[in-house]
Amino acid sequence: MLKLHGIFPPIATPFDHLGDLYKVKVQHNIEKWNRTGLAGYVVCGSTGESVYLTTEEKIQLWEWAAEYAAPGKLLMAGTGVEGVRETIALTNRAADIGYKAAVVRTPFYYKNLINRADAQMLFFRAVADSSKIPLIIYNWPQVTGVDIMTDAVAALSHHPNIIAIKESSGNLEKVMQMIREVKPGFQVLVGSAPTLAPSLAVGAVGAVLSYANAAPYSAISIYEAHRTREGAAALDWQNRIAPAAQLVTSKYGVPGLKYAMDLNGYYGGIPRLPLTPIGPDAKKEIEQAFDGIKG
Repeated sequence: MLKLHGIFPPIATPFDHLGDLYKVKVQHNIEKWNRTGLAGYVVCGSTGESVYLTTEEKIQLWEWAAEYAAPGKLLMAGTGVEGVRETIALTNRAADIGYKAAVVRTPFYYKNLINRADAQMLFFRAVADSSKIPLIIYNWPQVTGVDIMTDAVAALSHHPNIIAIKESSGNLEKVMQMIREVKPGFQVLVGSAPTLAPSLAVGAVGAVLSYANAAPYSAISIYEAHRTREGAAALDWQNRIAPAAQLVTSKYGVPGLKYAMDLNGYYGGIPRLPLTPIGPDAKKEIEQAFDGIKG
């Protein structure tokens, strides 16, 4: 069974001034993250602006990340798209490149038809049945407008090729309910930096955090404090990162995160259109929040 313990950044995608993938900056960021205690990387997730990447670009990023990642860093690929067929094709391509798991988001385009437990379960089971690597369900209702129900996750946890969920709602009550109801051994990861310490305290095994692109050490510090049963230290760190985490996740999103990465010695650069770089007021706010939080 693949262990998903620790902190994983869903890595941001560097673009050059022409808007093309920026290979040397992919290498720069990953080699810098390799020197931290990050458990591995999610490549082509939401933070990687995957909805704006072509299939060819996704494959290219998976290949580069696999080339630059240090041995021992667990590689997971964001492969979820709207249809079962293409999700399977992307997942198996990532498997061929050496990825160990696929992070698959809830489909959401036909909301009126898909926002039901039976439809969601059909999607994930159909993908898992034909995938060479295990699946991680990815739930981020604030963006997709679809929230997978706990009972659907509990049922899916019994599929031999579905091993975890990345729950990004920030809903601690739901995380607790999930941990109670899923099959023993099924892993719950969270995707919300502002609720990291309390989520670990109630039984989440790790986290996939966009915030960790810019400030991996502080996220790892929370995880390590939890692992060594230093609850007070974990909460202290949690309170220290709270304003910064909120700015680069919910308030300013990917453009804000990329600016925070630039501040901390990583390459964030510009987002891909229609996203646009943040303005001077937002920059100032992020600078103040990250003051004292090193990359």
